[in-house]
Amino acid sequence: MELLHLRYFVAVAQELNFSTAARKLHMAASPLSRRIKDLENELGHRLFDRDTHHVRLTPAGSALLPIARGVLEQVDSIQWRLDETARPRRTTLLLGVPSGIHPDLRARMDALAERVGDRFEIKRWPGGTERLVDAVCDGRLALTLARLPVGGDPALEQLPVMSERLGAVVPRDRFAGTGRESIALAELSGLAYAGSPTAVTNAYFRGLDQQLAELGIKKRIEIGSATFDGVSEIVSSGLAFSISMLDPRSPVQNHRLDNVTVLPFSDFHPHLETGLLWRKDRAYGGDLKEVVAAAREIFAEPLHA
Repeated sequence: MELLHLRYFVAVAQELNFSTAARKLHMAASPLSRRIKDLENELGHRLFDRDTHHVRLTPAGSALLPIARGVLEQVDSIQWRLDETARPRRTTLLLGVPSGIHPDLRARMDALAERVGDRFEIKRWPGGTERLVDAVCDGRLALTLARLPVGGDPALEQLPVMSERLGAVVPRDRFAGTGRESIALAELSGLAYAGSPTAVTNAYFRGLDQQLAELGIKKRIEIGSATFDGVSEIVSSGLAFSISMLDPRSPVQNHRLDNVTVLPFSDFHPHLETGLLWRKDRAYGGDLKEVVAAAREIFAEPLHA
């Protein structure tokens, strides 16, 4: 018995018409009928009842049909089963992501995940910059995005990936006059500075706080465990100002209340830099060699917002 005999039998059993089955098999009806007779002779059972107008499965034919289909499915699956076995297993990698990542940066993360998707499944892990960097150092995370600067650990390598302009987040009813396009630091001297939420405070924002103090912004509001919404609440009430991303597409904009607006500084030009970090020993000859090479290509040109 040959596999072709089973394919011919299944085709006829599905159509219950020799002419129609023959067309689907790209052959003439007469040789198809002979192949079915050969199969019946070999099995010692009649598989079809045939007359001038009808073709019907016999009990033996009905019993053979699921068996034949099963055999053909197994044979047809050989190629993809072998391909699946030969394909390298996918490894799950965790990529650290701090709060407020710009959508253009997220698009590049998606591109990286797609580029290495045959071998690696990249999952995102949220957190504050300092904890994420620590997790890369001890191997819990493969890579992380981080707000720069970070500690100069010689075991880590970093690639600058984005620079975002920052502006003053102020009470709208106090500063958003007609035609106002910017704000000077001196205009904010009557307000306290509300820093970023504790969960996302890092070296950059601590340095920014120091800069503001040196430039004359002396008053502070300690917001403790407040969230971005909490900072916005304080600004909206007129007690303080804060500093955040200017780009309206930044997800941080979603935390702004009605009486809050963001204006660029006229005499102060802060930028928030973001980098992608990984351990050198894992990138050069290690398990992240392929991923880091892809990241270098995708993030080659730093973004600006």
